[in-house]
Amino acid sequence: MNSSSDKQRMKKTSKTLRADAAKVLYQILENGQSSRESLPKIQELYSDKDKAWLQEMVFGVLRQLPVLQSWLRQLLDKPLKNKYKVAEHLIMLGFYQLAFTRVSTHAAVSETVAAARQLKVEPLKGLINALLRNFIRQELAQQTINDPQVSSGLPKWLFKRLQVAYPEQLEELCVSMQQKPPIWLRINTRQTNVESFKKRLDEQGVEYSQSEEHLDGLILSKGQDITQLPGYQQGLFAVQDGAAQLAAGYLDTQENDLVLDCCAAPGGKTCHILERQPNLQKCIALDIDDSRLDRVRENLTRLNLDAELVAADALDTSSWWDGQLFDRILLDAPCSATGVIRRHPDIKWLRKNADIEALVDLQKQILATMWQLLKPGGTLVYATCSILPEENHLQITEFLNNNGDATLSKLSEHDKISPPGRQILPGEKQMDGFYYARLLKSSNAT
Repeated sequence: MNSSSDKQRMKKTSKTLRADAAKVLYQILENGQSSRESLPKIQELYSDKDKAWLQEMVFGVLRQLPVLQSWLRQLLDKPLKNKYKVAEHLIMLGFYQLAFTRVSTHAAVSETVAAARQLKVEPLKGLINALLRNFIRQELAQQTINDPQVSSGLPKWLFKRLQVAYPEQLEELCVSMQQKPPIWLRINTRQTNVESFKKRLDEQGVEYSQSEEHLDGLILSKGQDITQLPGYQQGLFAVQDGAAQLAAGYLDTQENDLVLDCCAAPGGKTCHILERQPNLQKCIALDIDDSRLDRVRENLTRLNLDAELVAADALDTSSWWDGQLFDRILLDAPCSATGVIRRHPDIKWLRKNADIEALVDLQKQILATMWQLLKPGGTLVYATCSILPEENHLQITEFLNNNGDATLSKLSEHDKISPPGRQILPGEKQMDGFYYARLLKSSNAT
């Protein structure tokens, strides 16, 4: 470790690990940045081990935020303001270490207090030390929290919505949304087969399980460095949650189909469609964000697949559509992402109650537009990674009521017609929260 970058990494690690975790929390909670924006920038100069620690701390605080905030309110006389606000995030990081991790009490206190200097809030070192010591002395971590919303780890607006939508499953749902999700792999059957890939995992001693519902999927039994798994560079697999893996099967593309994947980034579903059906006429991956299409391009390249990438607003069809109707359309609609909170806990604090109405309206517009681009006799699969009824079965119910040329197609023989579609809840069969509805367009439609 003689390079200047290695020395810089060592120096940075020893002094600023907790300070940088507090900075990321500040960027997310005070400035509204996503963890995808703020965390990688901070992680760049850290070792792999410390990168993982940083993410564990940041995500842990985000998962337990209401509890940590309640403790902070009990111990801090009045909120900190202006340049000292970041110290609140450092204090909550200290609480999290003491209550939810195996970090030693000494390190949790002394290293957290020392981080105040890196954050330029050194005058507050005495206050931070006193609050952490009081937290330990009062044994707050051992006390029962009587407020179900606080213990749920969810913001008030979301807890109330779930309380109405899932009264019987609420407690179990809240627990599931707090847990860490497993890593799912999707085997690229254009390059190998599941049995051959399993043998390669067995040879490396990688433990996994399978789901009867997923022909191409495996679930890793514990966290892994994905890039070190066999066949990563060769594109033998992709990382994709089990719920998202269902999309390609539900779309059920046939040879020579013209296919549109609308709102396609980061491209997991596009790739799976191409893996399942290599003889398409064409597959267009459409997304409004050109930079997000870079991820689609990277995934296609690694997996040795090909699609036409289009950066455009789905609603502005005149800017991208050539007038040829599609046989199959997958609409992975913009949504609240409430189904993937356990994977991206910052979503809870970036999304607001007022966002839902605007999202529902946008979904309605895109769905109506995509329907006009579908051939008579064609299939449209509507999908979201949401668990809110307004974005899912209520959206589809309204669409069916307003479009006489649309009928609901069962996703399986076990489906109920009402409410329409399939709602997967977080943790169900180890999957993320997701919704699917498959719509058929009348062959007589004009």
